[in-house]
Amino acid sequence: MKLLTISGSPHIHGGHSVKKLMRGVIVAMMPALLVSFYYFGLSAFIVTMVSVFACMFFEWFIQKFIMKVPTSITDGSAMVTGILLAFNVPSNLPIWIILIGALVSIGIGKMTYGGLGKNPFNPALVGRVFLLISFPVQMTTWPKSGLPFSTLSFDGLTGPTPLGILKGGLSQGETVNQVMSNVDMPRYADLLYGQMGGSLGEVSAIALIIGGLFLIFRKVITWHIPVAFIGTSFIFASILHMVNPELYVDPFFHLITGGLMLGAFFMATDLVTSPMSKTGQLVFGVGCGLLTILIRVWGAYPEGVSFAILLMNATTPLINNAFKPKQFGKAIKLKA
Repeated sequence: MKLLTISGSPHIHGGHSVKKLMRGVIVAMMPALLVSFYYFGLSAFIVTMVSVFACMFFEWFIQKFIMKVPTSITDGSAMVTGILLAFNVPSNLPIWIILIGALVSIGIGKMTYGGLGKNPFNPALVGRVFLLISFPVQMTTWPKSGLPFSTLSFDGLTGPTPLGILKGGLSQGETVNQVMSNVDMPRYADLLYGQMGGSLGEVSAIALIIGGLFLIFRKVITWHIPVAFIGTSFIFASILHMVNPELYVDPFFHLITGGLMLGAFFMATDLVTSPMSKTGQLVFGVGCGLLTILIRVWGAYPEGVSFAILLMNATTPLINNAFKPKQFGKAIKLKA
């Protein structure tokens, strides 16, 4: 006679694993990574390789010799952190600064809390913000992109990002139209394809969108956070632009410049540091979008994506508590 065996949930396995999810993220980042190699050349490749191997080494070293637990560098999460950290820095950043950023990302942003699945903040963003505050000159000296397979970053040809040009021009009393007519301001087509100055992972909006759609199609992430993030940024920027078009740039400029697409698809959607419920993810994305535009428009920095995501990471436990999914069977009322 067969007995019915009842076990704890979940009863259905979705077929996902950490390795499989991380492989999907790495594949999705390839278009943007290849574009950065195309425009920034060898320096972009060096920055990426140093960041990836440093993150993997620090995770292995901390787990083996400090935490004395089984190592997990084969799950791919350290590699993802390394690529995302490289995406958030200039291609001419000195190697020793990259090593510091990798140590902070893994040592402080991840392993301090116990490792993957326990960190409240996105590790790559922790490293990026630490470097931005500690080394502001190096982290805001952007190589000019524009020549395929160029060595511009080694030749010392640098310039501001489009957001930096906008911020600087407005601070000097120029109107949006005057700033946009600046000879250094890239055209919208250049912004879409990546022919502009900036960090490795913000040069091509199209490449990032392709990677993001791949993640959604493969169900590595859901649409809720990216749509809420991008949609809120667009709506808020549109309202400001309609109120005063001479002071606030049009919303399309915000969407295709800086790290908004990178943040919306690859960093805000981090499964560990974002809310679990769909409603919570929408709230999280709305908060990221609002904070990004607020910081860009009125903050001291021309970019606000990193700070916005980290601030919303801090609210994730509150969002999870406020939007708990309905317990299975709770709504069922037994009749007498």
